[in-house]
Amino acid sequence: MSTDTKTPRLKTSYETVRAELMAKRGIGNIHAAPTIKKVVVSMGVGEARENAALIEAAASDLTTIVGQKAAPTRARMSVSNFRLREGMPIGCRVTLRGDRMWEFLDRLISVVIPRIKDFRGLKRKLDGQGNYSMGLPDQTVFPEIDLDRIKHSQGMNITIVTTADNDEMGSELLSALGMPFRKNNAKD
Repeated sequence: MSTDTKTPRLKTSYETVRAELMAKRGIGNIHAAPTIKKVVVSMGVGEARENAALIEAAASDLTTIVGQKAAPTRARMSVSNFRLREGMPIGCRVTLRGDRMWEFLDRLISVVIPRIKDFRGLKRKLDGQGNYSMGLPDQTVFPEIDLDRIKHSQGMNITIVTTADNDEMGSELLSALGMPFRKNNAKD
């Protein structure tokens, strides 16, 4: 059995993307080429302070979506206006690296994003350091989620952390990997 069958599809296409970026940017060292470092997927469940079962349901859905156990996130400080105490569970998150990261990104780009209703492209707005964050309105756009089992629709945030030095290089890397950004002339 060859190891090529286990290599994620997007990781394989990254090899050619990296070579093109190195040639275009004049990068001589393969380790200096921009790559994706990690992907963080998180769900904030504000209603969890009244119903703890919502956190468990969100963590279960997130675990199903990414294939890795979700860790709960807790409030760092107390906020009396929100009836929130320090240490209360308020969400869950997963940090993906390696092959799971590449598999998740491949599914996100090729399956999930096209399933978003009225999708016209992602905003090309990075954080100034080459990292990209996006939000999804609910978890039902993932094919792994059974729609009959959903009791509470929950949105999520996805952050793609790159080793790019700036937004231009990060945007170029993500575009080459297939992220469906809006065209420059489209309004945000």
